[in-house]
Amino acid sequence: MRHHSKLISTALAALLLTAACATANDDGGEPAAAPAASGGHGHEYQAPPPAAPLRDGERFQELTMARPYTPQAPDGATDEYRCFMIDPGLTEAAFLTGSQFLPQNHEIVHHAIFFRMEPGQVAAAEKLDASEDGDGWRCFGNAGVGDAAWVAHWAPGADEVLLDDTLGYPMPPGSRLVMQVHYNLLAARTAASGTDQSSIRLRLSGADLTPLDTALLTAPIELPCAPGESGPLCDRAAAVADVTKRFGAEAGQTVERLNAGCNGGQAPRQGTSQSCTVPVPRPMTVHAVAGHMHLLGRAISVELNAGTPQAKKLLDIPAYDFDDQAIRPLDAPVQLKPGDSLTVSCTHDAGLRRQLPALQDLPPRYVVWGEGTSDEMCLGILVVSGS
Repeated sequence: MRHHSKLISTALAALLLTAACATANDDGGEPAAAPAASGGHGHEYQAPPPAAPLRDGERFQELTMARPYTPQAPDGATDEYRCFMIDPGLTEAAFLTGSQFLPQNHEIVHHAIFFRMEPGQVAAAEKLDASEDGDGWRCFGNAGVGDAAWVAHWAPGADEVLLDDTLGYPMPPGSRLVMQVHYNLLAARTAASGTDQSSIRLRLSGADLTPLDTALLTAPIELPCAPGESGPLCDRAAAVADVTKRFGAEAGQTVERLNAGCNGGQAPRQGTSQSCTVPVPRPMTVHAVAGHMHLLGRAISVELNAGTPQAKKLLDIPAYDFDDQAIRPLDAPVQLKPGDSLTVSCTHDAGLRRQLPALQDLPPRYVVWGEGTSDEMCLGILVVSGS
């Protein structure tokens, strides 16, 4: 997932400008059982269910990568993020009211994000595409072109979720989509990963709908090696240098930006649980939420006005399952106003490294925020309107 410590939309970017962070050490007692493990991610793939019927004014459109792509990780890494531009051929304004990503090679597809390219951004994206051999371009972090808006995503368990039929992501005439695919090549260390030619089924409406946006809440990851583990990468500085080597200078900068924004720039507070609280700068409405971590994740939550009498959990997953990262519509939309705050909290467990086949052969490491499957994230995803 995108690693910048800000919200996707420019209109919402102020949410992470003045952040306060809290971390806690958590001995947790006896660790819970590890998730079931198989395949490149250590998890079973579940085929998506059939599409729900079209609603009034909607139509389906399926878009596929032009050709099969063979992912290649940078030296020393086991992950590649690749962006492919796809064209829905829109000649009139439309709204994206739903989508279903269809991973063709689920053994290596970790997740996918779809960014909207405004017509004025297309030329820059085409230039970037032409600058690299083969289809698409390497794009750790985001689409690599301007401040593209996040309009859809898929991670295991994230099937199509339909919100109210009055809501949708705007798609102007001439706009395109950038499909960012995270390829996890852990299994390819001893076997060929093969190719991928994934696709997405769009649900488009020509009606005039309430515009949606996607907002992100992030917290640092400062997870030491588990008791009994040792090695060079158990040193934090060495671990940050390793993330930087694998994913570029911005990856290391992100680790420090998260600490500065959520911890006031103080020394990183190591622990299994981390959280970050940000203020709400303007009125908006939350319609759905999701959480994203990697294989060491144990629990994740998003809370409105934490620690106050008005506290309300928008997302509460006390037993995180990598295979169940579905977007969760709220029972009723929740109104946010200036003066409110949002807190994302995550718990990770380095002990899972010894239990999951996908990670067992990797050297122990101090885990920080990183793009790789063996790294970690703490990401709250909010579908909002009124921003």
